[in-house]
Amino acid sequence: MAAGGPTPGGPAEGAPAAEPEPEPVSDAEPGPAAADDDPAEQGELSARDVAVLALERRGWSGPGAKERAIRERLGMSPTRYYQVLNALLDDPRALRHDPVTVHRLRRLRAARRSRR
Repeated sequence: MAAGGPTPGGPAEGAPAAEPEPEPVSDAEPGPAAADDDPAEQGELSARDVAVLALERRGWSGPGAKERAIRERLGMSPTRYYQVLNALLDDPRALRHDPVTVHRLRRLRAARRSRR
């Protein structure tokens, strides 16, 4: 092939060259929230919080089985578990995630507080 001749698959001599396609433009403004992957910033619960609510959703035959499950499944002490759970009851994200469990636990908490 001679130098300066048409290349295979390229435009024929005299044909206009194809223009490159423009990059897609997003309507969203890039900002700190777009770059941040923190679930709390996006209105989502963390995996630990979801696991705490899932564990609390179950029925338990006794406190020993539940405490064992807390240690084995979540890797935290029962004291820390109940601290996290109590904070979740006041978190609107938890209410959106599992409203039935959160409302039930709020009622139980209010009943315990009223007995004091």
